[in-house]
Order: sequence, then structure tokens, then C-alpha cells
Amino acid sequence: MSGLFRDRPVPAENSSNPTEAGRAPQPIAVIDATRVNIGKQVDLVHRVTFDALTGRGGTVFTLNLDHLVKLEQDPVFRAAYDQATYVSADGAPVVAMARRQGADLVRVTGADLVRPLCAAAALARIPVHFFGTTPETLATTEAVLRCEYPRLIVAGLESPPFGFSPFGIEARAAAERISASGGRICFVALGAPKQEIFAEFARRWAPGVTFVCIGAALDFIGGGQSRAPQTLQIAGLEWLWRLVHNPRRLTKRYAQSALYLLRYNVRDLAGRLSRRRSLPNPDTTTRQE
Repeated sequence: MSGLFRDRPVPAENSSNPTEAGRAPQPIAVIDATRVNIGKQVDLVHRVTFDALTGRGGTVFTLNLDHLVKLEQDPVFRAAYDQATYVSADGAPVVAMARRQGADLVRVTGADLVRPLCAAAALARIPVHFFGTTPETLATTEAVLRCEYPRLIVAGLESPPFGFSPFGIEARAAAERISASGGRICFVALGAPKQEIFAEFARRWAPGVTFVCIGAALDFIGGGQSRAPQTLQIAGLEWLWRLVHNPRRLTKRYAQSALYLLRYNVRDLAGRLSRRRSLPNPDTTTRQE
């Protein structure tokens, strides 16, 4: 299945493969073979804006515990992540994991990216495209953002049909429509892993477009969902707010995430203890000398 990302080569000047042209930043942390290479939101906004102005396409993913669970199970999702241009830490646990490795970073979520990127795009006159969620949410979101950023150029809005496949003929046609619209930043709101798989597939048919995966961000902006208060976000408890408001959909997901975090912490602690035991004992070394 992962071979689906190789059905059309990406031109070198538009490639988002981090090994090509040296464009993507080096990893600042690696969590279960998944690299994080963006530490701050302002850096990501600057890079995406620069890429849009210079005609370089790519993908933006925001790593959270749910993604880490799915990455263990879904090889296509893993292949998409391996090719991502920019990956940030989304969620307090992932930030903590990265900081243990010495990474200097803060939480950068998909939900927090839309407004800063729209502000930068409006200033630089970069057309944006919105792909995903419902027609009603798209229309409301566009109205809100146009009011907040009057100079914003919205190249297109598209709500894919139910059962939309993130790769194949339908996905290629959607990517080509996005490219033809003139959009240079495309916000993808399909939910994981579909949005990341589509983004990686679509960039090959829409060179010069950066696909930014944003989850439920448009529902927050359009009023379809209520986001956690800022105090809970800062405290790393946004997940609790979402669980209380949607227990049927999220209980299993968060249970799996909690089990993953427990396993990860046990492995991490075991690795630290093993490395500590392997270090020479300074007292023994001194006596030998």
C-alpha cells in the first residue's frame, strides 16, 4: 500500500522530501521513529509562507498521541509521515516526550495554525484553499475569516463526498482542482489518518501547494464545535474537555492513547536505566587507578 506514494515522482524543485534540497529542517526529536522538526508556531508560519511565495509544495502534520497509536497500525499513514515536510508536537504528552530528548519546543496544533497562516497569507496575498468538513462549515468559516482578514484570497472551498478515498482517481482529481484554483496553502480538514494520507498523495499532483492538516479547526472557527477554554489548553487538558463533550466517539481513542503513553514511558524508563547501568562507575574507576 505504501507504494501508492511513488506512482508519480515529485520534481526536485518542489519536493517536500527532507533528504532533497536540504529544505526541511533537521529533526529536533524522534518519537518512536517519527521525527518532529518544528519547535515553534512562528517558525512554521514563516516557513509555510516562504514556501508558498517561492512555489515549493509540501505537507504539515501535527503529531499527537492518537497519531502515534495509528502509526503503529497503519503502514500507509506511516509512509505519509515519513515523507512529511514539517511535523510539530501537538499535545502536552508529545511535547514532554520531545523535551526529554532535549528539544526546545512548544505545542503547535492544527487548530491553532489556521488564523496565523491566514493572517500571513492575507498580508502576502497568497491564495488559500479549504478542503474537508461540510459545505455549511466551509461557508461559515470563510465568512468569519474574510471578516477577520479582509485581504484574504480564498481560491476555493471543497467538501468531499462521504466515503472519499484519500488516494486514487478521486483524490487525484481533487488535488488537480486545488492546484488549478491557484491556492498555494490548502487547509485539509478530514481527520486523521485520512487528511495526512490525502495530503501526501495530493502534493504529487499539486506541485507548489502546501497541504496543512488541521483536524477540527474549521469546525471551531465556524462554530460547529466548541473548543476548550484557554486555561484548559494551557494546562494540557483540552483532551478532557473534548472527552466530556463527545464521550461516545472519543472514549476508545483516548483509552488507546493512554495505553500507548504508559507503554512508551515504561520503555523510556527502562532505556534510561539501562544506559545508566552501562556507564562506568566513577568510584570503581578511581580505586582501580
